Amino acid sequence: MKTRICKRILSALTAGVMLSAAVQTTAPMTGLAAKNLISNSTFDTGTSGWAIYKESGGAGKLSVNDGRLALNVTSLGKLNYAVQLYYDIVPLYQNAIYHVHYEISSTVNRYVEGMIQQNGGTYQSYTWKGLNLTPEPLVVDYTFPMKKETDIMAKFCFNCGLQEQDGELPEHTIYLDNVVIEIEDDSQVDYSQIGPYQAPILTNQIGFRTDDRKTAVIRKDAGTTDFAVVNAATKQTAFTGKLSEAVSNTSADETDYIADFSQLTEKGKYYITCGSLDPSYEFIIADDPYAELMNSLIRMFYLQRCGCEVTDSKFGHKACHTDLATVYGTSEKIDVSGGWHDAGDYGRYVVAGAKAVADLLYAYDANPSLFTDQVGIPESGNGIPDILDETRYELEWMLKMQASSGGVYHKVTCDTFPGYVMPTAEVKELIATPISSTATADFCASMAMAAEFYAEYDSSFAAKCLDAAKKAWAFLEQNPGFIFKNPADISTGEYGDLSDKDERFWAACQMFRATGDASYLSGVSTVQTGMDWSTVGDYGSFALLGAKANDLQSAAQSAIEKSASSSERNVQNHPYGSPVTKYNWGSNMTIANSGVLLAKTGRKDAATAVRDYLLGQNPLGTCFVTGFGTVSPETPHHRPSMAVGEAQPGMLVGGVNSSLEDSAAKAYCADSPAAKCYVDNSESYSTNEITIYWNSPLIFLLAELAGSETQQVVAGDVNGDGECSIADAVSLQRFLLVLDTTLPNWKAGDMDKNGKLNAVDLALLKRTLCA
Repeated sequence: MKTRICKRILSALTAGVMLSAAVQTTAPMTGLAAKNLISNSTFDTGTSGWAIYKESGGAGKLSVNDGRLALNVTSLGKLNYAVQLYYDIVPLYQNAIYHVHYEISSTVNRYVEGMIQQNGGTYQSYTWKGLNLTPEPLVVDYTFPMKKETDIMAKFCFNCGLQEQDGELPEHTIYLDNVVIEIEDDSQVDYSQIGPYQAPILTNQIGFRTDDRKTAVIRKDAGTTDFAVVNAATKQTAFTGKLSEAVSNTSADETDYIADFSQLTEKGKYYITCGSLDPSYEFIIADDPYAELMNSLIRMFYLQRCGCEVTDSKFGHKACHTDLATVYGTSEKIDVSGGWHDAGDYGRYVVAGAKAVADLLYAYDANPSLFTDQVGIPESGNGIPDILDETRYELEWMLKMQASSGGVYHKVTCDTFPGYVMPTAEVKELIATPISSTATADFCASMAMAAEFYAEYDSSFAAKCLDAAKKAWAFLEQNPGFIFKNPADISTGEYGDLSDKDERFWAACQMFRATGDASYLSGVSTVQTGMDWSTVGDYGSFALLGAKANDLQSAAQSAIEKSASSSERNVQNHPYGSPVTKYNWGSNMTIANSGVLLAKTGRKDAATAVRDYLLGQNPLGTCFVTGFGTVSPETPHHRPSMAVGEAQPGMLVGGVNSSLEDSAAKAYCADSPAAKCYVDNSESYSTNEITIYWNSPLIFLLAELAGSETQQVVAGDVNGDGECSIADAVSLQRFLLVLDTTLPNWKAGDMDKNGKLNAVDLALLKRTLCA
């Protein structure tokens, strides 16, 4: 990666990226000299810390033999690094002098390259040696100055693949022993430049609606209990208040104070001050501070489109991945062009796409008036909300993924992930992997949703989707389980699962909502939960609560209430309003999902706190959406962003992950408290990648929170025309008789407010009309 010192926020150290404003690093300030940076250097305890990278036909195995590390090379592959022996995370500090020592040999005479290099980016070498190996151990011992900028996640490695001067070689073993990398002299290292700026006052960096609950977190003792909100334009104090009592925050290793300024409702741009602390980043108070954010979040999906030309001044590209795909294990070729690139790579996955589809359509359902036809996609201006146009693009691709049997291919990718290139540069063979029951059930649910939501705009497309859903349902009934596992020769994202019970539940509920046919629920006895790609039960509950009266509605409502109640307790107990107590891969998705349930169950303040966490009021001091707020991710793990050299805007990154599942996270967050294990580094795929189904729940959350302000629901207005009339009674009656299964404003027909539509509601509606 290209390293630089970033001075945007004081002197935050980067390793190819600007670190987020509160990321802890492993870099000690003193005492590094003469300490061996290789923890397993004599191999007395096995191969711990060492690994092999293999590609392009390279093959080998790692073991210990007679107290030495033994790399058995069985195939050189086609590149010098097709077999690479490596040790991750060697911190290199600019101006330090390093001593390197190791002993290396090979059972055949051959050439290898030994180096300490950048772990990603340009893979530049900080030190490099060409080594001619023989069966006699070669002792390598030298010093080198680190002249490049500091890189605390460098990689020590040996390229043991095909070398031009050797040509093909028989199977052989390379031995390594007595490895030492240590700082010999760090007297010229400026350790004061290592470590990020931690903003002392943190709040939502975009802003608040006028009637929102508004808070900030002060995480340093300011020597006063007073705080002020200052108008950024006039520099006049607009509000003063008292801080809360100190709150211990063990997850972030902080003592925090809460500043509540909810009473400030005047529109404008502001910042917060407290004693001598640095002021907060600026934010606005407005009727709709999220319009630009919402459009960018939706347009992100357009920029993720596959199989068509994408028009954008920076991230545009010609049509990609248009070749026919080979059905795995056969010679059959099928057209699966289209859809969205799933994440930072270019795979397309049905189960991931289905969650995104569900979020987007239910976001529209929550508040249709919020979504415009002017987001900036090719279909803008066609009279259909762009969120529906964009979702249809994915649905059209999903239809191509259905086999003639009704089952649905799990994914389409190449056999390996691509390099850090634009999508048009990935030209390897496309492979459609085998059918799975999870993909088929998710497809069934998505198509049932499409049948409902597109009926108003394109009845023939809606009918096509419903037919496809029925075909998928028939396949599910005939095939009880096809849980997917990656074939051994495919290494792209698996999206495997342990059970398809929740996917089948969602499909059944969504089919019932789309058709009114209670037979779809005949095998359903237990409500499932979850809003992740692997646990989708809550979407089934949403369908049940939006459908005609059924026996499962009460259980569905209870399940959602239970989850929301648990999240609300967590929000209330966490100074930053986090609804989770454990931070896993994609924690921002889990947090946004929780926010949706909070909003849906009327817990607006808690849902607002979740929104604020994602937009900057978190221990990192980072707005987790690229391109928004004062501090946001600059180098996400996203190939177009990496290829272009800047972050594509409008992408929600994965967020905090205390499991430290990539080299950058291990290097920068090893000593960080759980709530701060995030690094804005393009190599940190476990904290800083993006996906379509992380953007989608944030859109869903914003729609749910905006609903109460923008939608004025007239009681009894089930046809959504803005008034309660005899036409609504007719619509409700037809709905209950299963002659009309799509009421645009069904909640308005719930006259007795019990979460169900039944004959009682019809009677109450008629009584209202006669009054």
